[in-house]
Amino acid sequence: MWVPNAVIMEVEEALPMWGTPLVKALFLSIVALLALGSSWGVQGQGLATFRVEENIRAEANGVVLGRVLPGVALPVLSRDDRWVQLQLEGWIWTRSIQATDRLGFDLVVSVAPRENLRAEPSGEVLATLVEGTLLDRWEDVPGWTRIRRAGWVWAESVDLDEAPASQESTQPLAVPQPPSEERWWQGGSGGAPVLSGPDGDTLAMARPGTELRVLAREGNWIRVRLEGWSWAPEGGVGDSPAPESAAELTPMEAAQNPQLHRGKTVTWELQFVSLERAEMIRTDFYEGEPFLLTRTGSSESIFVYVAVPPDRLNEVEGLIPLERIRVVGRLRTGAAALTGNPILDLLELTRLSRN
Repeated sequence: MWVPNAVIMEVEEALPMWGTPLVKALFLSIVALLALGSSWGVQGQGLATFRVEENIRAEANGVVLGRVLPGVALPVLSRDDRWVQLQLEGWIWTRSIQATDRLGFDLVVSVAPRENLRAEPSGEVLATLVEGTLLDRWEDVPGWTRIRRAGWVWAESVDLDEAPASQESTQPLAVPQPPSEERWWQGGSGGAPVLSGPDGDTLAMARPGTELRVLAREGNWIRVRLEGWSWAPEGGVGDSPAPESAAELTPMEAAQNPQLHRGKTVTWELQFVSLERAEMIRTDFYEGEPFLLTRTGSSESIFVYVAVPPDRLNEVEGLIPLERIRVVGRLRTGAAALTGNPILDLLELTRLSRN
């Protein structure tokens, strides 16, 4: 049975004068029984089965810990509005983790950019965990460590208390050849998940066979347009003024109203300063995440952070300080918690000059 190290430490510190082995063993046994009872309670809340590959986060809409694969079923811990807290557990290669005492956790993923989490040693992959993710140790065998970590998932991407998806539903979706210049993509038997961006969160699930118009392709990803009708009674949110066009949005305006513009795609001309790695205090990033430190260079010059996917680092490592670049990115936030500056997720980058 597994007892969190933080609980054991609290019990041991509370018994400085009762520190006989018999008494300590008795108290730790009680703690273990309570923990076991707690785990039984978790089991009673049912399972969440992933319909699509999806991010799992430290908190609702918080820092990404990793991605869970389709068909994986995890115990439900709690629900918060449109988010579900789940218990992620499995086996990770011991060489890919290091001991830590940060925030009450035992271990941290030390391999960049990600490491597999498996159902058993050398077994089926359940999820991938990003470098810097904190974990609780559960069990050790030669070469492998069993871990636990609670995390939050967008509720629309899981089925609650339902059987795991069939093998057919997890097969790659067919992409038929377009009959004309106007390209369309038809979802397969498992439906078509529509994400906020490549490797992003699930925004919607199109029903099986739904045809989506293709707007652009980026590697193995396609950008699609989903059109339809949503119920919005008069006087409700459907009649609120449309937000400002992203094409006209400036970094300063994004910083002044971060919630309004979050998730928009913008094109900004910036001046490269340096390539950095996020420290733990930058809560809008995962620890160690690479990003470009840039500035606008205008009369209202402000800094802009551009998060770079690890597999695209080779595109930016040759940038020269003060070089002008054009960045197409998605607004992760208009105002970072630490500095109040905008953060973009990099989609495209063009070098304008090398002066």
